[in-house]
Amino acid sequence: MQAQEIEGNSLAYILVEPDDYDENQEYPAVVLLHGFGASMRDLVGLAPGLDQSGYLYLFPNAPIRMQIGYGMTGFAWTPPGGQPGGEDAATRAEELLVGFFDEAMERHGIAEGGMVMGGFSQGGMMTYRFGLRRPEMFAGLIILSGRVSSPEILADNLPEHRDQPIFVAHGTQDAVISVEAARESRDFLASQRYSPKYREYEMGHEINPQVISDLKQWLNDVMPPARA
Repeated sequence: MQAQEIEGNSLAYILVEPDDYDENQEYPAVVLLHGFGASMRDLVGLAPGLDQSGYLYLFPNAPIRMQIGYGMTGFAWTPPGGQPGGEDAATRAEELLVGFFDEAMERHGIAEGGMVMGGFSQGGMMTYRFGLRRPEMFAGLIILSGRVSSPEILADNLPEHRDQPIFVAHGTQDAVISVEAARESRDFLASQRYSPKYREYEMGHEINPQVISDLKQWLNDVMPPARA
């Protein structure tokens, strides 16, 4: 697998090409959004554990730059909860994601419907917000330690057909986004006629090997990898 950083017109991102990449072949794509205070590099290590030869992987960088410690910079999709401007920031992040996906699909030959979108923590929150409203774009959604942040807003903007596959993984010991919040999100999805594959794990705010194993099987079922 080979990774490269790309300074996109809307968002910078890391592209990971599979082993024996053939530019003349069409590949399904997995797009993963990092969490609050992290960067586009944070989730790149998941790619080899999912599939090394059958997918393109894209990891966009969130637009809000922030200091997370002495001499350390992180990025966020929206400000921390409770800070003013959160909804405006989320709307702006959506606009930037529209530009990112348009560019990525054209630049890398990705077909509409030939992508799975997902994210960790705040990236999962953005995936709910962005991906549920665009089932024609995404063959499925991946939510890792995330939650639905504004169910009342989301409920008014959902599509008519609600059979989009959704994989949800959450830790029972998560001290950042509680498992109760994840269960409330699961119940919200059920109330809106979705049927997510919801899994709880004995872990904190993290992604453990069992999550990766379960996600790999789900991904293969929902959007099979390209094979030479």
